[in-house]
This record gives sequence, structure tokens and C-alpha cells, in this order.
Amino acid sequence: MDVTEVKIKLVPQSDNKLLAFASITIDRCFVVRDIKIIQGKISYFVAMPSRKITDHCIKCRCKNHLQSAFCNQCGAALDRARTRPDARGRSKLHADIAHPINARCRQAVQDAIFKGYEDELARSKLPGYVPAVMDDDAGPDEMEDSRTPSTIEKAVMSRDGYSEPHADINQGVSSQEQDQTPPVDAGGFGILS
Repeated sequence: MDVTEVKIKLVPQSDNKLLAFASITIDRCFVVRDIKIIQGKISYFVAMPSRKITDHCIKCRCKNHLQSAFCNQCGAALDRARTRPDARGRSKLHADIAHPINARCRQAVQDAIFKGYEDELARSKLPGYVPAVMDDDAGPDEMEDSRTPSTIEKAVMSRDGYSEPHADINQGVSSQEQDQTPPVDAGGFGILS
């Protein structure tokens, strides 16, 4: 296994111990995002992406986080002692989404992330520094007004009669190119209809 790319997004300094987010690419074919670099008591460490563990309300079977005191659906009081302790006796509230399964892999991932973090931190002190752009960041060109439908949404709404037809989606394309343009794929919407 080889970590072929590391992207680091520094977090503005505050009282928070979160220093940065990392995204790694393994063997140029597998990406893991939302890895956190956190300041510990002695040095910083890597926290792999995780999710909150949930359980079900005994009254209505709705999912609730283990720290919830009341059900999100029916409002019933939830038992506070419903967490399962980990090997150290602490309540386990989160589960890793992706993580190394042996020490050698963990060390390789940590070393690559720490090197990337130190390099990005050094770059951030140079004049004209521009922060790294992560794949899930929306830049000014990618941001859309939430009230304005995208081109695909306009085509789907127009086709399905949800609203008045919008401007032609092939606007600015010659008639010869329009004939060669495949029909708009709405991203799989309506496959079962």
C-alpha cells in the first residue's frame, strides 16, 4: 500500500484542538476524506472519519444517537445507560468509517499525513499563500444559488411538467451540435418510473 497523494486543509487557529482536515489517495485509486489532525496533550494525532453510533427507541423504533436523552420521533425518554463500553471502559459513541487494520498501515498513513500537514503549515507562512482546495469544497464557480435550479433540474422539471419550461438547455449550441447532443441524463432520476 502506498499513499500517493495527501491534501491538507488547515483550520483557522482557535481554542479548538482541531488543526486540519486531510484527504488521502491510496495507490492512485482509493480516496479517504475527512481525516482529522488533532492536537493532543503531547503531540498531534490522526482521527479517522467516523459516524455517531445510534440505537432504536423501544417505543417507536426510531433511530437516535446514543447521547440523546429523548427520542427524536416520539419524545419518549431514553435510557442513559445504553452505551457499550470499549476495551478501556469508556463509552463508545463513534464508529470509524474507514481505518487501518494493522500497525504498519496506520504508521504509513500517519507519516504521510503528518508530512503533508507540516509542508502545508510551512507553505501557509509564505507570502501569497492560497489554501488547498479539497474535492468537496465549493468554489465560487461551483456555488449555485440554492433558489436557482441547475440545468439538469430545469430539464427534469420541464420534461415532467413541474414548472414552466426554462431557457433551452442547449442555449448557445448550433442546431447541428444539438442534433448530436445526447438527451439530458437526469442523474438516474425516474429510472423506475
